Formats: sequence, C-alpha cells, structure tokens
Amino acid sequence: MSEEINLSVQVPAELGGYRLDQAMAKLFPEYSRSRLQSWIKNGELLVNGKQLRSRDKLLGGEMVAVGAQLDVEERWEPEAIDLDIVYEDDDILVVNKPAGLVVHPAAGHYNGTLLNALLHHCPNAASIPRAGIVHRLDKDTTGLMVVAKTLEAQTELVSQLQERSMGREYEAVVHGVMTGGGTVDEPMGRHPKNRQKMSVYPMGKDAVTHYRVMHKFRGHTHIRLKLESGRTHQIRVHMTHINYPLVGDQLYGGRFRQPKGITPELQDALRGFKRQALHAKKLELFHPRTGELVSWEVPLPDDLEVLLSALNEDSKSLEQD
Repeated sequence: MSEEINLSVQVPAELGGYRLDQAMAKLFPEYSRSRLQSWIKNGELLVNGKQLRSRDKLLGGEMVAVGAQLDVEERWEPEAIDLDIVYEDDDILVVNKPAGLVVHPAAGHYNGTLLNALLHHCPNAASIPRAGIVHRLDKDTTGLMVVAKTLEAQTELVSQLQERSMGREYEAVVHGVMTGGGTVDEPMGRHPKNRQKMSVYPMGKDAVTHYRVMHKFRGHTHIRLKLESGRTHQIRVHMTHINYPLVGDQLYGGRFRQPKGITPELQDALRGFKRQALHAKKLELFHPRTGELVSWEVPLPDDLEVLLSALNEDSKSLEQD
C-alpha cells in the first residue's frame, strides 16, 4: 500500500551553501536520508522545477517540490496523546509542552512524540514538513511552542525565527548566586568530542542569550532569559559556559555540591530534580495571517514551583538563624 506525497517548501536562507541532500534532511527530517536520496535520484524531488544531484549546493530561496509515492508504513503514525493547547485557530497551534515529551521522532523515540500527537489532533499536518513544527524544546524542557497548521503559516513563522522577530522568554534555576543580569554572546557548535552535546565554539553559529536575576537564594539563582537566536541547547550551554549551570541538567551540569546548612526539604528537592530546571514561559510572534502581534504566557510547572518553594523556605530559615 502506498500514499502519494506532495510537498512544497522554500529553502530558508540559512541553508544556503548546503548540499541538496543535507538541506533536505533538515527540511524533511520525518523522512529517512535514504528515502530523500532516492527522491533526488529519481527526479521526484525538484528544485525550481529542475532535477539536481545530491551534492549540488543550494543558494537559499529556491522552491523545492516533492511528488512521490511512499509506503504508508514509512510515515510517522498519528497517536492519541493529550496536548495542553493554549491557543488554536486555522493557522497556528500553541501548546504547553510537559517534561518528558520528545518533540520529534528520532533514534530511540520513534513514537509517543509531539509530532505523533499533532498528526492525530490535526490530520492535515501530514502534508506539512515536520507536521508544522518550526522550533523545538528539549525533551525535559517545559513550556510554550508554536506549531503551524498550514504551509503558508510555517513559512512565515520560520521567517520570523530567522529574522529574530519571534520573542521567546524562559525561566530557569541555576547553581550559584549571580550578582546581576547580563548577556552571553558566544557562538555555538557541535561538541568536538561528544556528538550528543553542543558547546561554545569560536567557529560556530552566533548565539545570544540575555538573562536577568529574579531572585537570589543561598546557593542558587532564579533567572529570566530571552533568546535572540535559537541554537540547540543554547541556554544550557551558555549558562554552563559562565559557570551557572541549570539545576538538574544531567548533560551539562556536572556534579555540584549542595550548599552547607540547607534544610532537609531543599536537599530532597534538589536531589529529586532530575531534569534541567528550564521552562519556556512566554512566546510572542506576529500572527502569520493577520500580522497582529500576539503573545502567550503560562505558569511554571508543578515541579519547578516545588523547587522554588523549597529554595524560599531555605532562605527564610537562613534569615531566622
């Protein structure tokens, strides 16, 4: 059994200079690289109406069209997964992602993802690259994400991300007591030794993170962050780079000693916090159809509230001593 696939997308400027096969892997990650290679070779994937070779370089701005037959079992399956929908209309969907939910299928996570949930909630998403996903949150990061429900909306939202007109603000709890806010302007790239990690890398892509202090505790700080760029693991890498890693970050945090004299409740809260203490709190964008500036903000998840409560109680105990 096969299904006809018809896709159309404009190559974003940031993929200019990429080989065709590399760019397609980024634009259509829901399809295997071998499948994409086959489409290119067979002329089922055309660039500006012409067949190119996999190794041909793109300039950015080209129109890619796919007309192919695909075995149904090769597609990602819709799954009835509950979504915390903050806003929805005919063009976009805004969700509040919980901890533990993987955004896109990948090795080790072929189902149970946000993409699978979107295909069930909005079947038309199957005809949009990445089911309308335009930006991602790490598996254990919570908070707001916008998803496009039409190809036109996706193109517009991707453009806003590239132009940095989409506003994203986060809250986090970090190890260490900050003296004040600031900006981390450090380029990032794949870690040279551990391919699972990102790192500050002089030859990497530019990355800018602004942060301000919300509350200081005995050995931790509650901060608010705003992204200019959106690199993979950007906040986690940047905060570790300035020696304020996120509480619970198993990949970048390393081993941190708990401050001396803290309450047993705070000890338990810190020991039990097994994910990075990071939440996408606010999202602001121009609506892809109306052009109106719209924004959403969601509360902190329960586990972060419990952690902050324990930090507050510990601070009170310190004041009483």
